[in-house]
Amino acid sequence: MKKRTLGTSNIQVSEIGFGCMSLPQELQEAQAIIDAAVSSGINYFDTADLYNKGRNEELVGKLLKPHRQHVVLATKVGNQWNPDSEEVKWNATKPYILEQVHNSLRRLQTDYIDLYQLHGGMITDSIDETIEAFEALKKDGLIREYGISSIRPNVIMQYLEKSDIRSIMMQYSLLDRRPEEYLEEIQKAGRSVVTRGSLAKGLLTNEGIARAMKTGSYMAYQERELTKTIKQLMEIHPNLHALSLHSVLKQPAIASIVAGASSPSQIEDTVKAYETTVSPEQIKEALSRTKQGRYQEHRD
Repeated sequence: MKKRTLGTSNIQVSEIGFGCMSLPQELQEAQAIIDAAVSSGINYFDTADLYNKGRNEELVGKLLKPHRQHVVLATKVGNQWNPDSEEVKWNATKPYILEQVHNSLRRLQTDYIDLYQLHGGMITDSIDETIEAFEALKKDGLIREYGISSIRPNVIMQYLEKSDIRSIMMQYSLLDRRPEEYLEEIQKAGRSVVTRGSLAKGLLTNEGIARAMKTGSYMAYQERELTKTIKQLMEIHPNLHALSLHSVLKQPAIASIVAGASSPSQIEDTVKAYETTVSPEQIKEALSRTKQGRYQEHRD
């Protein structure tokens, strides 16, 4: 599997990454999925301290420990669980980040994190303080690089201007093309985008029609329009899964597509789609059949 450089760092990530949130808690099931990902050439694994109150990090750390020197391990911080309830509050303060990194390191069974990401962000945060925290962790060798996971343009622009982030995680797919407004600017700034939701909850796989009938609507697409659009995309290329992946990867700003899987067969399907040829003309046609859109909120 091909790799791309994360921003201007020296980190090389596989063009298909693995989103660990969907891992089952049963150890043997999860082991089989991780083994399938590693054997397919995936080296980029993304989790967060938010997922299952840290238990996802514990599972990922245990399963990836034998492969630690050969994988890029990414996690996120900023969502603070109430230990006595299901309540989560936002906390992007420097003391909290400096504290929480040690909990993530312990759960992940590692002494450094390759990519530590702010799991959200608001324009009302003390952004300078947050950046200070990440820079301190980088200086201390506890993280190699840092980034943010956000779809808020005003937050993204602040971090592009003020920080040394290497990556921005954004939802991006043929059915949610809003990031395209900013991709060129992000690339020119020497940063990369890692995507989530690039298969649009399975709508952009070969099961797309069946899923659309259950979903009803998605993003800017109402029920009938969604089904019509998916049918049109399937007419462009017989493998919608492949068309979806390559339409995202054609963008130079994209470093990796972070895709989830709840079984080894789903990993295999994604890798097979990734290895399927899609022409530039087919991608161009797919883009002409879908909406670009733009973010309506958090612009100022």
